[in-house]
Amino acid sequence: MHCIRKRSVISLLTLFIAGASFSFGAGADIQAPVVSGGDSALVLAHPEIYHAGWIDLNRNGVRDPYEDPAVPIEGRINDLLARMTREERIGQLYQLQMKEETPARDAALIGAGGIGSYLGAAPAPGLRNRIQRIAVEDSRLGIPLIFGFDTIHGFRTVFPIPLALSCAWAPDLLERTQAFAAAESAGAGVDWVFAPMVDIARDPRWGRIAEGSGEDPWLGAKMAAASVRGLQGSQPDQAGRVAACLKHYVGYGAAEGGSDYNTTEIGLPTLRNIYLPPFRAGVEAGAATVMSAFNCLNGVPASANRFTLTHVLRDEWRFGGFVVSDWSAVGELIHHGYAADKAQAAEFALRAGVDMEMVSDCYPSCLPGLLEKGIVAGDVLDTAVRRVLRVKLARGLFERPYATAVSVDSAAGASLAREAVARACVLLKNDRGTLPLAKAGSIALIGPLAADRHNLLGCWYGLGRDEDAVTLQEGLAAAFSGARITTVAGCDLTGGDRSGFDGAVAAAGQADVVIAALGEPSIYSGENSSRSSLDLPGVQTDLFKAVAATGKPVVTVLFAGRPLAVPEVVERSAAVLMAWHPGLQAGNGIADILSGKAGPSGRLTATFPRSIGQVPVHYNHLPTGRTLHPYRDGPRAPLFPFGYGLTYTHFSYGPTRLSAPSIDRAGMLTVTATLTNDGPRAGIEVVQLYLRAYACSAGPRPVRELKGFQRVCLAPGETREVSFTLAANELGCWSPDGVWLVEPGRFAAVVAPDSASGAPVDFVLER
Repeated sequence: MHCIRKRSVISLLTLFIAGASFSFGAGADIQAPVVSGGDSALVLAHPEIYHAGWIDLNRNGVRDPYEDPAVPIEGRINDLLARMTREERIGQLYQLQMKEETPARDAALIGAGGIGSYLGAAPAPGLRNRIQRIAVEDSRLGIPLIFGFDTIHGFRTVFPIPLALSCAWAPDLLERTQAFAAAESAGAGVDWVFAPMVDIARDPRWGRIAEGSGEDPWLGAKMAAASVRGLQGSQPDQAGRVAACLKHYVGYGAAEGGSDYNTTEIGLPTLRNIYLPPFRAGVEAGAATVMSAFNCLNGVPASANRFTLTHVLRDEWRFGGFVVSDWSAVGELIHHGYAADKAQAAEFALRAGVDMEMVSDCYPSCLPGLLEKGIVAGDVLDTAVRRVLRVKLARGLFERPYATAVSVDSAAGASLAREAVARACVLLKNDRGTLPLAKAGSIALIGPLAADRHNLLGCWYGLGRDEDAVTLQEGLAAAFSGARITTVAGCDLTGGDRSGFDGAVAAAGQADVVIAALGEPSIYSGENSSRSSLDLPGVQTDLFKAVAATGKPVVTVLFAGRPLAVPEVVERSAAVLMAWHPGLQAGNGIADILSGKAGPSGRLTATFPRSIGQVPVHYNHLPTGRTLHPYRDGPRAPLFPFGYGLTYTHFSYGPTRLSAPSIDRAGMLTVTATLTNDGPRAGIEVVQLYLRAYACSAGPRPVRELKGFQRVCLAPGETREVSFTLAANELGCWSPDGVWLVEPGRFAAVVAPDSASGAPVDFVLER
């Protein structure tokens, strides 16, 4: 006999046995009434708010094996699967969007076991628990739902966008911000977040470049692993953490024309060595789930691509979690021209390796017929169900299905966000020591982002609120309390109205220094937000030129979700600070840099082009048979290369030195350079190691590949030897068939401040 879970039983409040307790609300212990009798025992609690757990016994007073946490997970899965009907199995593979009307709209379907998950689980833990209660107490088997949400760069506390955070070159910082975001998410009833996005992005026109870690696979892999660790913690069921989801698998960032959802064509060497490594790193870090992408990859939609979803992800990497499609991506196989109808879409996606369908209903509507006809085998269905159940069991949802309050220190979150803003900013130019600014004097704060709140949050800002954002105006007022600050917008972000130019010019003319707050709105980046140009929208460039014509030094602070092509602004500014979309503590973190309270240490993780005509432009391009000449109408070199960034001091690099001219297959090579702070202030230098393989039978290797970095803090006049150790195995690459290939031959290494600097030194890997 299966368990009794009906909520009608909970109404028996007159039956009470003292002594049972459970955590209620924010950690308070209460005595919970328990119904006791020959048939069942149930924890009693308020039905609409937080629960910490539930007791589920059968009529003999013993848990069924799948309900017993003492039974190994695979044994629990086997027991539960044997009890499930076909409809209940299919239901585990179906995800719907959560709305206020969900309990009334979907109660019968949930009670019948017809849904496995909801997305959009916040901000209503009470609503979430009401929905969960239907699944746990009103369904035949009581299988809990798993609730997902798009926590991308913060939940309630909004941190800088992921592209900005990657520019800190600090996986530990990313891990801390993700851990904080996980705690806030979990406290609101989120079990699972659709992050991190680990797509490699080489085209700044693509709006979702804002959500990832830039163009380099080695650094992207480090950031992917750090993000997973921060979200999930050290144990899969750790309190205050959430399940992670690597997305978008795979090649989504290579969309043609930088146009979101567009087709991608990626050769196998590039797929293996550029686009797959961050996903592999996330899998090895223990990511619970993976999201299949919208795009068509090499002629096959990513959400029906058996090569990537099964051959690579399952067979090669041994991934044991489940794959969820992106929003309606299974149904969109029809629009791709790959599936003729919903039935084919369900067949192709499930057989390829998509375990859970998000929003579209091809699985629930078509899998019963496909199974009856033998088009889809029962073991294919069961394999997908096992994967979903495995994640739910590992997360502890069967023992703790309800949302519980999580204590979060909001002041600590604000401090962490402020630190993240300062470390994510990249100083691109600083003529004659313009920055940091003196404490006194007068400042003209000009531009449409000077006092803006909303656009500081960036895309995918969770439950962040505009009113909590610290504007640049507010941050400067706090940092420069003795200065006279005049704020004039001058124009709006995207329009053509120039009526505010005169006021901006007048303010600039009366100030000692101008701070120009320019950039793009938050809606210009993120999903479905591609751009056909990379300049400043509207008339902002004209406003800048009008202000710069006053002759006053202009410090330009750029806010954006992507690299911008603004060579004229860079040329005519005394200093340029790339602030990205920095989140809630924007004004304070930026003011910390401008005032010198914090020194800039950010480095670019995406190349800045001079013009749209250079795109795509990335440092780790392949060599060519002939030298590439400049464009007829401009240089070939980018505006700023990958790895670039300035500090408030100056660092000098000695020549790169090697511990030996050659190594064997079992050997180690030490690469060293002398770093000296010969400037006036202490500072942090991000020292970078790049490698070049001159020949490879699997295909040409990039002209440079990042293989390491160190953040080095030096006092004025201090010198330090900075060394990296390379094992012979690290000199390899992935072959098209997925074999790590280490071939003897000639290599070069260089220790440099960015991807375009330094003189490489050759060495040989012997046979």
